Amino acid sequence: MIWQTSRFQIDLNQPRVMGIVNVTPDSFSDGGKFFSVNGQQQAAFEHCEQLLKDGADMLDIGGESSRPGAPPVPLAEELARVLPVVRHAVTLGVPVSVDTYKPEVMEAVLDLGADIINDIWALRQPGAAAVVAAHPACGVCLMHMHREPQTMQAEPMAGDVLPQVLSFLAQMAKELQALGVAANRIVLDPGIGFGKTVAQNFSLLARQRELLSAGYPLLAGWSRKSSLAAVTSTSLASVAQLDIVDRMVPSIAAAVLAVDRGARIVRVHDVRETVQALKVWSAARVTS
Repeated sequence: MIWQTSRFQIDLNQPRVMGIVNVTPDSFSDGGKFFSVNGQQQAAFEHCEQLLKDGADMLDIGGESSRPGAPPVPLAEELARVLPVVRHAVTLGVPVSVDTYKPEVMEAVLDLGADIINDIWALRQPGAAAVVAAHPACGVCLMHMHREPQTMQAEPMAGDVLPQVLSFLAQMAKELQALGVAANRIVLDPGIGFGKTVAQNFSLLARQRELLSAGYPLLAGWSRKSSLAAVTSTSLASVAQLDIVDRMVPSIAAAVLAVDRGARIVRVHDVRETVQALKVWSAARVTS
């Protein structure tokens, strides 16, 4: 199983770890840690390099928070945040993904050599699908999101979400292929936390193998999500106050479970620990 991207053919016969690089002041998890209003992105450069030392197979750079209620970021500001980091990341010898829904950002980062477009809107914004279709080889990750970041948790989905998520993702992939994008360029993401309840998120994990029927590799993004806090905390108050460090172990557990249920890429903050956990998972499979 190969994921075709701009510069790399990524072998997905073994699970791959995508390291998160948030170049934002307000991400729910690490907002501000790798962001500077001065335009000095040295911390982000060093974070990219550290994630690779920790074992990341690829990097995912984002300049706009998608946490519930997050306001949109103006185009010029997102470009100013992301482009310097992408310029650096593409020199590091690994696939570089950019988390954006704006076609102008997609075009700019692909021109710099980025390999993958990771879009929470699944290319539904005007012009986005055309940018990806016009590129000869870039990879793309299509994610399911109910409503939009400003409203998705105010009115989450109703009922059994798995068939709804599966139908949406399969349709988006079909439409993209109709524009000339080869199937081996496409990866799907069920969008954990994006307009789903805690129970619905865990239902997607429990039944994740059913999503494989769409015929595309899956990316799972459980890292530090609030649903993990909800099932490991003792009260609603502590869910809101839970330190991100306390979400590391639940995040790693969810990543391993997702891989065991067929995910080929896990998008994580805690790369070193996830890589170690997946080595244990892999060793158990080899010796079983």
